[in-house]
Amino acid sequence: MQSVDALMERYVGDVPGASLLIIRDRKPLVQQSYGLANLEEHVAAEPATNYRLASVSKQFTAASILLLAEDGKVQLDDSLRKWLPTLPEVADAMSIRHLLSHMSGLIDYEDVIPAEITAQLRGSDVLKILESQNRTYFAPGTGYRYSNSGYALLALIVSKASGKDFASFLKERIFIPLGMDNTVAYEQGISSVANRAYGYSEQQGSWQRTDQSQTSAVLGDGGIYSSIDDLAKWDAALYDDRLLSAKSRELAFTPVTATDDPTVRYAMGWRITEEKIGGTTQWHSGETMGFRNVLIRYPHQHFTVILLTNRNDPEPYQTARAIAQVFLQR
Repeated sequence: MQSVDALMERYVGDVPGASLLIIRDRKPLVQQSYGLANLEEHVAAEPATNYRLASVSKQFTAASILLLAEDGKVQLDDSLRKWLPTLPEVADAMSIRHLLSHMSGLIDYEDVIPAEITAQLRGSDVLKILESQNRTYFAPGTGYRYSNSGYALLALIVSKASGKDFASFLKERIFIPLGMDNTVAYEQGISSVANRAYGYSEQQGSWQRTDQSQTSAVLGDGGIYSSIDDLAKWDAALYDDRLLSAKSRELAFTPVTATDDPTVRYAMGWRITEEKIGGTTQWHSGETMGFRNVLIRYPHQHFTVILLTNRNDPEPYQTARAIAQVFLQR
């Protein structure tokens, strides 16, 4: 633990904190929190503290689509316009499969938000913005570009195909069955977050609350709040058939495309790498205003590191990898 505590030293004290979970063979080796979840009220971070996952949420969006494919309600090769017919003609050649692996070429909605729109966006707003973008970065299926647009649209497809709003689908099909009782796709005024961590960014030498942005209410590409306690249940479910079939799990974890990092390939909601120590990793990071998180699975070792933080710095991926090396070298 001494070496782990040294790696986590920046999170200790009256500063925005972190929660760390290390799992081997589905049992926690370390389940520890550091620092504060709420600076203003001096609330300590705990294993039950819920952090905004940002893009770590994408693995739940991908799982939702795979569940609907198992139900026979969607086909991965369905055209985007089958489900979202108001999109422009360029979307004809885009498939659900392309969205899952960031190969659609969709325009990034964050880059084309009209100046007159200043309120928080929701998924329906993303759709309206993209309806005006009859262009792509590349022909669908021919390249890779990480796309929050794609995952925001996937959430809308889940809603259309299931007949439920996306947050309710997640709750009914994933969170409740797995006992993730405090995990929620947060919608202000509709849902609440128990044991909530607030996000902070360091500005001019002090921590300022930067908890929400214009895009924080968009679901699919982000928006889920969860804890290391609940994510332990998610990690366990990815080893067996309790949620996804073996075929769906294989789809989720099989690399589809190279990325802009030569060491990383992308599957469906998961980044895949090969480590010298530990072998294959399945992971995703997430960052947004005041939160930075990572979940790294070493499936052949039955070993996982989850590090959730409510601050803009430092990025946790290399810290989590370093923590993993401490245990995997033993």
